[in-house]
Amino acid sequence: MKDNKVFFLIVNVDWFFLSHRLPLAMAMKNRDYEVYILTKDTGRKKEIKANGLKFIEVDFERSGKNPWKELLIIQKLIRLFKKFQPKIIHNVTIKPAIYSSIALKFYKKKDVKFINAISGLGYNFTRERNGIMQKVIKSMMRFAYKGNIYFIFQNPDDMELYRNMGFIVNNNFRIIKGAGVDTSVFRYNEPLQKSKIEIVFVARMLLDKGIRELIEAAKILRNTWESKACFKLIGDVDEANLSSLKKADLDKIVIPGYIEWLGYTTDIQPSLIMSDIACLPSYREGLPKSLIEAMAIGRPIVTTDVPGCRECVDDKVNGFLVPVHDGKALAKALETLMLDPELRIEMGKASRQKVISEMSLQQVIAETFQFYEQI
Repeated sequence: MKDNKVFFLIVNVDWFFLSHRLPLAMAMKNRDYEVYILTKDTGRKKEIKANGLKFIEVDFERSGKNPWKELLIIQKLIRLFKKFQPKIIHNVTIKPAIYSSIALKFYKKKDVKFINAISGLGYNFTRERNGIMQKVIKSMMRFAYKGNIYFIFQNPDDMELYRNMGFIVNNNFRIIKGAGVDTSVFRYNEPLQKSKIEIVFVARMLLDKGIRELIEAAKILRNTWESKACFKLIGDVDEANLSSLKKADLDKIVIPGYIEWLGYTTDIQPSLIMSDIACLPSYREGLPKSLIEAMAIGRPIVTTDVPGCRECVDDKVNGFLVPVHDGKALAKALETLMLDPELRIEMGKASRQKVISEMSLQQVIAETFQFYEQI
């Protein structure tokens, strides 16, 4: 291994890596690093390896509760650290961050650059949950995050939460807005003239993404807008997440021609180009890539005033922020945009500019490399 230029990118699941971190891995490969992706294989391993990246399966279970199996994952990470001696270890999502940080305690090499990228806090930190599992996770974090560990946050709220838990010391962090979107691929597209206004909701079908409030808003607007608008839900169920709807639930929600569930797509861009408004009434995010992609296309955003989401919207400039859990306020904000095509275009252009100035892929990669050099 030339000059020990080994880069470990550790992510909970393969599809999340491909949707959010593939550009970072490729940028490191272009810098002559030997790039290893350590993640759970759900059928996307060949796709990852086709990019010239090395793949090591680590069987992360996002809702795993078997202590023995979880311990075996940590032991495997220790063995992999010792075998490959990575120069940089970059963990994404909360479980890889905790487990990898514990493994680091048994890996004595001191010159490794070790980064935990906090891309959201997950199910147990949403909706003010404070059960046994959250207490266990916090205890593990307090043990794991002692030492020469650095953090990347996507929003200041998550950073402050970690500061309050005592994990932020001596400026060992950086806030970098999201995973970035390539604005040369996601180009500005002025909304198309259609018979119906399209409101897109792009996310996994989770209650924590605000799907209940979105349906409530759609039903409030139905009498006036059923013949003139369509709500399109784009994303799959996620059985590993405790807040996921089931397919049977979604079948009951559908109103043909008005509320449609389109499922998962590997290419969201055509749907965004056809859309007029992007909506995500989530309860908490790291920084939602689905909104950033819609912003890059040039769409106004309606989202909730919560961590992660509020970073995407300058209220009344490129969209509207509404209170969380408030379907009536959501309906009002959506209707304001539905009634005013010129406002949609004006706010959509502001969305595009906000992405270019704050959230482009080029900017995110550059800031990440700067952080590597800093530490």
